[in-house]
Amino acid sequence: MSEGWTRERLTVVPCTLRQASGYIMKHHRHHKPTRGCLFCLAVVDEARSVRGVAVIARPVARMLQDGFTAEVARVATDGCPNACSALLGAARRAAFAMGYRRIITYTLPDEGGASLRGAGWRFDGDAGGGEWSRATRERDDDHPTQGKHRWVSIRESVCVDPAEWPAGPPDIQMALIG
Repeated sequence: MSEGWTRERLTVVPCTLRQASGYIMKHHRHHKPTRGCLFCLAVVDEARSVRGVAVIARPVARMLQDGFTAEVARVATDGCPNACSALLGAARRAAFAMGYRRIITYTLPDEGGASLRGAGWRFDGDAGGGEWSRATRERDDDHPTQGKHRWVSIRESVCVDPAEWPAGPPDIQMALIG
């Protein structure tokens, strides 16, 4: 290490979607907060100041919603070195611990991906892009619409056979459905 340079010790902690959303509003370069999540994480420094957040959700792409795939939907940091890698690594480990087989995320083409590679992810190719608005369903595209790079981490040892849920009494089933 060079003289006068110290490395910040970072710790990953849980946070709520509301807390993460507030941080994203302040620090994310091009996206608004997500509407929902599976779980959220924050990274704090030694003074317990929040230096970044990650929101992990179901995949946005309908075809990837297999029940065994999670998506890092947002990562926002204040520029603290290694905060992004810490969040991406923790999101990966937490998703695998919860039984997810695959976790994905997307970056813009001009974002290098060093934090992802450092956290054990691999480049999975180009994906996404384009406008969401359709003639039958107008949308405001207030997000980057160019193609994205998809990154993935896969845990091969997870069984992806569907779970056999026990049938409950009909009145309970109807209460859950209705």
